[in-house]
Amino acid sequence: MKVVILAGGFGTRISEESHLKPKPMIEIGEKPILWHIMKEYSHFGFNDFIVCLGYKGSMIKDFFAHYYLYQSDVTIDLSKDDFTYHRSNSEPWKVTLAETGLTTMTGGRIKRVKDYIGNETFLLTYGDGVSDVDIADTVRFHKAHGKLATMTTVNVASRFGVIQPDKDGRVRRFREKAASDGSLINAGYMVCEPGVLDYIDGDETVFEREPLEKLAKDGQLMAYRHEGFWHCMDTMRDKEYLEELWQTGGAQWKVW
Repeated sequence: MKVVILAGGFGTRISEESHLKPKPMIEIGEKPILWHIMKEYSHFGFNDFIVCLGYKGSMIKDFFAHYYLYQSDVTIDLSKDDFTYHRSNSEPWKVTLAETGLTTMTGGRIKRVKDYIGNETFLLTYGDGVSDVDIADTVRFHKAHGKLATMTTVNVASRFGVIQPDKDGRVRRFREKAASDGSLINAGYMVCEPGVLDYIDGDETVFEREPLEKLAKDGQLMAYRHEGFWHCMDTMRDKEYLEELWQTGGAQWKVW
């Protein structure tokens, strides 16, 4: 099962660092937050990634292009420009780095990687949020209910999309960027059927608006409620908080 990660935004709320690098490449514990997200998926056996690039996407390409080298012992014969790799600590990842446009909206980015996704269930998340959610359990939940989409929800005060599921978990209403009111919010970590792509018109489509709202209206969006840790790195304060957790051994998202 492929994992689609949205990693193309400008990251304007954390411009102190995003003016130099894309937000998913901002480091927590000397590793990009994108790496942390991928490590969690890998822990649950999901190692095939599609990363949707946009703003400063070349930096993400450079990171993965040299990743194996940086994780390995290597002998370099300078006279022949020859590399011999020895021991490597590299992860068993297959990473497709897709140029999805500088200003393309989230829905458009997903639509642009349709050919890489293929006709199969796929996982979907954002490149700036970490969690200790049981991803394997989200997949089991998704397969059991048979709807087109499952999103992980958390109960935190937030500016993100608010979810209103019924007692069975079916999302009856989705509203984006509501005022903080203690409601469940969209935490990403979604499971989607290919049919979700039919709800996306094109590059200008914001996935969190018409597609999710229409899926909810059609009874095709289910909420997987997560009671554990989740945090989005949206500002420098968030980055410093996550860094402190990592350095003090309190990084609950480190499930690997």
